[in-house]
Parts: sequence; C-alpha cells; structure tokens
Amino acid sequence: MKKITMTLAAAAALVLGSCGSVSAPKAELENDLDTLCYAYGLGQSNGLSEYAFTERGLGLDSAYEAEFIKGIMEGANIGGSESKKAYYSGIAIGQQLVNQVTKGLKYEIFGPNDSINEVNLNAFMAGFISGAKKDSASYKFKMEEVEGIIRAKMTEVKAKAMEAQYGEYKKQNEEYMKKVAKDADVKPLADGVYYKVLQEGTGAVPTLSDRVKVNYEGKTIDNNIFDSTYRDGREPIELGVTQVIKGWTTALTSMPVGSKWELYIPSDAGYGAQESGPIKPFSTLVFTVELLEILK
Repeated sequence: MKKITMTLAAAAALVLGSCGSVSAPKAELENDLDTLCYAYGLGQSNGLSEYAFTERGLGLDSAYEAEFIKGIMEGANIGGSESKKAYYSGIAIGQQLVNQVTKGLKYEIFGPNDSINEVNLNAFMAGFISGAKKDSASYKFKMEEVEGIIRAKMTEVKAKAMEAQYGEYKKQNEEYMKKVAKDADVKPLADGVYYKVLQEGTGAVPTLSDRVKVNYEGKTIDNNIFDSTYRDGREPIELGVTQVIKGWTTALTSMPVGSKWELYIPSDAGYGAQESGPIKPFSTLVFTVELLEILK
C-alpha cells in the first residue's frame, strides 16, 4: 500500500459511507482546483480498506473502522503544531515496532507457523526507549556490545525454541548415531563424525586450503534424499574444503583421493538447530561422498 496520504475531502467520502459518528468536512467543488484536490484524494484512498483491514496490510479489526477514520482526520488536522506532529509520529513508529519489528523478531526466533510463543514487548520497549532517549546511564550493557549480544542470544534462544518443537526428533537422531557408533564397519573421526569405507582411495589427502571435486548424495535418517549429484545427469561439484558444513571438512581432510565413503554426521557438525530447506533442525545427515580429485 503506497498511497496512504488522504485529503480531508477523501476522508469525508469514507466517513459518509460508513462512519456516521465522525463528522465529515464538506467538499464544495467550486473551481477546478477543488475538483482536482477531491479527485486526487479519492484516488489516494483506493485500496485503503484492503490495506487497513487485511492481514496483508495493517491487520486492523474492521469493527473499528470509525476509530481508524477518526485517527486519519485528527492526523490531517494537526496543522503546524510541532508537539502534535511529534506525538502522532511517535504513535506511527510505535505501531511499526509492534506490527513489523517485533513480529519479524518472533518470526525469526519461532518460525512462521508458531501461534503460541511471543516476544517480550516490555523488554524490547525498555531497550528501545532507553536508546531513543540516549539515556546511557540506564543501558543494561554498552551500545557497542549490542550486536554481539544479539548474535549470541539469538542462537541460544532459537536453539531452545527449536528443541522445544523438535525435541522428539532430536532424540531419534541421537539414538541413530548411538547405533552407528556400535557398527563394526564404521570408524570414528573428530567432531562426532563416523564413516564407512565403500571404496579405498590411495591418492593425496586434501588440506584446509584446497578445493576438491566430488560426487555426493545426502539423506536424512528416514532415507529422504535432499541432494545428489548422481541424479538428473548432474556433474560433480567443485568446492572449498572449508566452504561446507563442519562434518564435511572433518571428513575431507582425512579422505584420500579416490575414496568413496559413507559419512554419518551428527547435527552439531551439520546444521545444528537451524532448519535448512528440507532438513529439519537437529538432523543427523548421511552422505555418500566420492572424492574425485584435488583441484590445482
């Protein structure tokens, strides 16, 4: 919704249509300029109701349309009052914080389908207002620390939220890795990674600074394949040894060229508590990896 500025005449048209409790200014179209202003205002109102009263817009309750129109009228009538301008601008920003910023924070933490959890609006506003007033004496921590704290706490809070949602799935994946560890045909690597040799290689072993060419297939413990170079005539891929998940780096730096291994990568060495496309949080990943060459 790009057009939300309205003249009093356009507001009157809406008021007369449905909001008799709000007095409407009269639109006397005595000359061409009056007619132009009225038509312009009317045009600007096009789509306003859809913007105001649907989830795609402001998500307001249409039962309060009269209050919405009243607010428009009051906002349009503040004239040159600097105090009123400041007050109404503050209201607008407050609404943006609630309807956009904190909703976006909730989405990032709890995901798009959560209808139970909420962010702490009071804590958010305490931080926001302290910062807006530049009241450094009331800050809980220094402004230069904020970015690092957000990163660290976002990771922790999201992990807890995902564990609450996917706790049973996490247990299933941990049990799977316990069974893998007991398999006589698999061998351990660092970071909780295990591997089974499908084909022995005799070539050089990549270092962290190398790029390699590989074929691979990845699946979850329920045998759902999420990616494969063996499908649809795809070519082997080229990648940096450190440009992959941790479990891959661990395996590649132990794997001679010519090898074909089946890797068992716990979530801590994979995507952890993050969701990545079809890969759920806390997923153990099972890869078949064929190391073709180290690129020069």
